[in-house]
Amino acid sequence: MSFSFEVLHNSKGTRARLGKMHTPHGIVETPVFVPVGTQATVKSLTPEELCELGVQMVLANTYHLYLRPGHDVISELGGLHRFMHWDRALLTDSGGYQVFSLSKLSKISNEGVTFQSHLDGSTHLLTPEKAMEIQGALGSDIMMSLDECTPYPATHKESQESLKRSIDWARRSKESGNPGNGALFGIVQGGMFQDLRARGVEAITNMGFDGYALGGLSVGEPREMMLDIVASTLPLVPKAAPRYIMGVGTPEDLIQLVSLGADMFDCVIPTRNARNGRLFVRSGTLNICNARYRTDQAPVEAGCPCYTCTHYSRAYLRHLFMAKELLAYRLNTIHNIYFFVMLMKEMRNAIRQGRFAQFKKGFYSQNTG
Repeated sequence: MSFSFEVLHNSKGTRARLGKMHTPHGIVETPVFVPVGTQATVKSLTPEELCELGVQMVLANTYHLYLRPGHDVISELGGLHRFMHWDRALLTDSGGYQVFSLSKLSKISNEGVTFQSHLDGSTHLLTPEKAMEIQGALGSDIMMSLDECTPYPATHKESQESLKRSIDWARRSKESGNPGNGALFGIVQGGMFQDLRARGVEAITNMGFDGYALGGLSVGEPREMMLDIVASTLPLVPKAAPRYIMGVGTPEDLIQLVSLGADMFDCVIPTRNARNGRLFVRSGTLNICNARYRTDQAPVEAGCPCYTCTHYSRAYLRHLFMAKELLAYRLNTIHNIYFFVMLMKEMRNAIRQGRFAQFKKGFYSQNTG
């Protein structure tokens, strides 16, 4: 297995840290934001554009690729990297979150998850072993153990039962053997209860995974509750391993979570917001639908060197979006992905130079929501 992780610098005054992951498809510097490419594509962008934007790793969706076109098809065609023409690192989730989000079509048991395809209604059984088989066929650089995403709200008893199942599934994922050359991460659940999270960390880390993720966050709970869970749980995770916060978040969340010691993030926020006309700027977000931009010749953000900002005005972007032109989604996504990639790069530089605390303070001072 050609995967390793090293911590290069630790921040003064915070828990932020600069790291480096060695994967079968290159080095990934951390902290890192991983754009979501559900169907083996980050919506509206080509892999070449992602590289130009500085994206180091993309997340692909195990559940969706299993149903269409099928992991066996992708494997026959040379694996997911070749299939989607992406030669940098790939992370695949286990399918657990999709089971959670499509709960009306699924039934959970200790064996696994029986679910109906949202495409054709066919019935499937996803077990920890099957999740590993699928990810191995895809050729992931980082695979995730199958887990049960605990909903919010949930009682302590419900969260405890869910945690027990996730621990068992993590063990089975580990014991099924690593089918590829990449890493296998374990996922810590436990709902919004600190004692259960601590129990989850102990059980999962004792199994000896290559990295550890906190799952079951950003599922409807208040932001402060999410931050409290991360703040109390993350210090329990081994410092020598990468720490991954799944499904988070906004720029404000990313900075706060990096300051707590997190290394990796994924979220649909930059791409989904782009398709809804919401663009990220230093002061917060800009809604391109707003009538005040109808004749605005300024770029999305002054000084931004992304392709969108250097070539197009707010007025043109608003026109495209209001006319429902496909180019609107592409140009908006280019800007938002660039914003997130550069934010992470600036954080890495600030940690390296020993000024992360000042960077964090400065960002919040100019962010007005």
